[in-house]
Amino acid sequence: MTHHDVDTSSSLSTSSPSTPFDSAVAALDALHAEDPRRVEVDGEPMPQELWHAGRMSAWLAELIEAPDELIRLAVRNQHLQRWQVPRSDYPEGRVGYLTWRRDQGKRAGETTARVMREAGYPEEQAEQVAKMIRKQGLGRDPGAQAVEDCACLVFLENYFADFSKQIEHEHLVRIVRMTWKKMSPRAHELALGLPMSEEARALVEEALT
Repeated sequence: MTHHDVDTSSSLSTSSPSTPFDSAVAALDALHAEDPRRVEVDGEPMPQELWHAGRMSAWLAELIEAPDELIRLAVRNQHLQRWQVPRSDYPEGRVGYLTWRRDQGKRAGETTARVMREAGYPEEQAEQVAKMIRKQGLGRDPGAQAVEDCACLVFLENYFADFSKQIEHEHLVRIVRMTWKKMSPRAHELALGLPMSEEARALVEEALT
């Protein structure tokens, strides 16, 4: 797996460190950094979840020209502390997977909202971000759509090649089709611009026909 460069919290910030946004990003990135799993980026190990958060932020910058700070917080923290509750804690199969994913979204949303309140955000904005992380209003709410788009792009960029070797072909085609349906036109454009192996690109093309 190729691990791409990660955005740091400072690259998210455009104002003084005392703003609620900067305080929230610093506190949330500290939680990301607690992930004991490591990935290598430019020869240096870093917490996997912090790297993932950076890739989410990097794709958001490509996806939306000037996203507001609530969307930036939602996108960056979609996987917050996901490592604490592994997929293996839930039953195998689609129902187990969907339950795990729903519970993870709820946990990440609640923790992000709590940190935002502690940083000085009003309750209404904290809850807005929690809803985006839970992907409520997908297809209608720009924040929820941005979270979905960036998650799909990070998957296609970093995990799809390895994932495609482990899944039966027809099942994989169905997964790509379902993923594609949830993405916006701009995310489709970015996904088609990703470097892919011939096998991966052929599979994507098959799924889109």
